[in-house]
Amino acid sequence: MSLEQNGNPRLRFKLVFLGEQSVGKTSLVTRFMYDSFDNTCQATIGIDFLSKSIDVEGRTIHMQIWDTAGQERFRSIIPNYIRDSKVAVVVYDVTNSTSFQQTSRWIEQVRSERGTDVIIMLAGNKTDLVDRRQVSTAEGEQKAKDLNVMFIETSGKAGYNVKQLFQRVAYALLDMEQPEVTDSPVRIEVKLLPSSSTDKSNTDNQGFCQC
Repeated sequence: MSLEQNGNPRLRFKLVFLGEQSVGKTSLVTRFMYDSFDNTCQATIGIDFLSKSIDVEGRTIHMQIWDTAGQERFRSIIPNYIRDSKVAVVVYDVTNSTSFQQTSRWIEQVRSERGTDVIIMLAGNKTDLVDRRQVSTAEGEQKAKDLNVMFIETSGKAGYNVKQLFQRVAYALLDMEQPEVTDSPVRIEVKLLPSSSTDKSNTDNQGFCQC
């Protein structure tokens, strides 16, 4: 196991961004990585990979970020990237109700590949397009509650809540890595002193107490 300079284990996790085409997955990743937004951003072809570290409570979380394509023709390869991920960020466009409805299918796919050993964040993107909103915040919150996943609303264009998304994920990862506190059995050593030569002989032959 590799260690940080402070002696703590190096924490490295895989995050996968999922969702329909054009919901803004790449814009969220780009905003987090470079604090920028590209109005001419093209659809992701296949899978893009980036990495960045974030400090949380004195620990460094190394994030390996996989930005997946939303087009149907790439769906067959996506399970390969979900399979060993620790976090799945399922993104929908708040101005597109269909993309919101499809998040149930994405979350179901994550759980079919990873079971319960995964953090899932439902992210409603493009909140800057206020006049075109089709999915309310309350609807997003309720769906996240029903599916037992984390929830946040974001805007890759405006930079709203993008850092917060990754910070919340980092804290959740740190919590996941905390050792579980359990009641350990207490071992008590008992030494028996022989009261006679016969007892001493028996004790010497036994060597130790077989309780």
